[in-house]
Amino acid sequence: MTFRGRRGGEWWRRAVLYEVYLRSFADGDGDGVGDLAGLRARLPYLRELGVDAVWITPWYPSPFADGGYDVADYRDIDPVFGTLAAADALVAEAHALGIRVLADIVPNHTSAAHPWFVEALAAGPGSPARGRYLFRDGRGNGSLPPNDWRSAFGGPAWTRATEADGSPGQWYLHLFAPEQPDLDWANREVREEFASILGFWFDRGIDGFRIDVAHALAKARGLPDLGYPADGRSAWGAMIQPWEVESHPHWDVDDVHEIFQGWRAVADAHGDRLLLAEAIVGVPERIARYVGPGRLQAAFGFPFMHSRWDARELRSVIDETLAAFGAAGAPPVWLLSSHDETRHVTRFGRSETAVLGLFGETGEPTDLALGTRRARAAALLVLALPGIACLYQGEELGLGEVEDLPPEARRDPAWRRSGGTVRGRDGCRVPLPWSGAEPPFGFGPPGSTPWLPQPAAWRGLTVEAQDGDPGSLLALYRRALRLRRSHEGFAGESFRWLDAPAGVLHFERGRGLRCAVNLGGRPFELRQGDVLLASAELGPGGLPPDAAAYSTVPS
Repeated sequence: MTFRGRRGGEWWRRAVLYEVYLRSFADGDGDGVGDLAGLRARLPYLRELGVDAVWITPWYPSPFADGGYDVADYRDIDPVFGTLAAADALVAEAHALGIRVLADIVPNHTSAAHPWFVEALAAGPGSPARGRYLFRDGRGNGSLPPNDWRSAFGGPAWTRATEADGSPGQWYLHLFAPEQPDLDWANREVREEFASILGFWFDRGIDGFRIDVAHALAKARGLPDLGYPADGRSAWGAMIQPWEVESHPHWDVDDVHEIFQGWRAVADAHGDRLLLAEAIVGVPERIARYVGPGRLQAAFGFPFMHSRWDARELRSVIDETLAAFGAAGAPPVWLLSSHDETRHVTRFGRSETAVLGLFGETGEPTDLALGTRRARAAALLVLALPGIACLYQGEELGLGEVEDLPPEARRDPAWRRSGGTVRGRDGCRVPLPWSGAEPPFGFGPPGSTPWLPQPAAWRGLTVEAQDGDPGSLLALYRRALRLRRSHEGFAGESFRWLDAPAGVLHFERGRGLRCAVNLGGRPFELRQGDVLLASAELGPGGLPPDAAAYSTVPS
């Protein structure tokens, strides 16, 4: 079918992306799990919302040890989600509505059920099959892991394999769960295989890829120790991050950029395709090294998402991000939430509003009214900044983190590997509420049971409940996205700060558009032209605290 969206090269430079966590978006067959049929049925909703592209989390065949990020076959669709034919139909239908489609790609590791890893276990030490992964002999008499690296999900990053004769053998690396063995990207066959996988999906019409843990692919030669305490190897705790050491051996190793230069060549050979990196490396300057001519086109701006609800901190991060990505000739990507982080409505309702690492928890109760008020303002901020905006499904409804899921319902490997002491990410992955007064809230057919339980309080946050309500958060997103598409002030990369009191972000975009975000404790007087859109009702003193507004430049 003919694509009816924006035309022209580099369509992504000011696009709005929408992350679909496929298991939790919409269930088309009533089995409790979101699928391609459900997503296809809801494409008109996304068109009305006003997004330019959807990014779909992994849809590949998988044992689901980590929600599908353990891929067993990169060229097919898991039956729980549908079929290849259904994926092709989704792409065609999305394109007909003017929506592009990004798939998730997981290149750092495969599933332990992938044919390559099954072959590697059977083939034994020194075999070409094991050369695709990072198998190593253990230390001492072989009974100790090859180094002190830790898994992001807790415990050591190494598991000892059982050889074909039943004896304990080599160890294999898994920076995440044991069911996710890391590939060796120094291996030529690995590189050729993924170039072929990219081409396979590009040929089927996929418009690009979000690259999972892009910063992890390259490992330092010799796999040196990181310096963890010897007595803490199996304890739960934060991994050493690249900004905490001078030279990290498995996060953000410089050799990773040469890998992605090859990927860029594959993408360019297929036309106007986007490669978007998840690169969690701490500072905008390091993230920007992943993008630019001959490299990836875009990378998420995690320092912005991880920031506190604080004007000084946000302004500093915005400045650093615009400078770093501007120097690289690439658009920044702004986001507030994702399938890996506590939803920002919940974070913004606490005294500590920053993201506290991958599994950060405070135990602090949240003020949802305050969090929602701030989330409304944050939405206008993100959509006003130059570059790409990425929305996470349900943020347009004001969904908060579900923090009281029963233990038996939790699926995150962090929950299992921590012995139930770390809640993990299930709370931001609860299936969406679409309609009705009780679960499944239209997520699936009446009588179906969603794979994670939905809170009864969500009855007031469904799409049906908010549709047609001009004061709803959904209405605010729709109006903001409509303005972003139609108002010439959002075009281009022009950006400059305006004078404002402490606690207020005030800036001007090109061609007569201004944005004010009040993070202070007093109203901010808008001394400018017509107000185009505000996240809260303006009072006698102007823009109230925890609110934002778009306005025109006074004539």
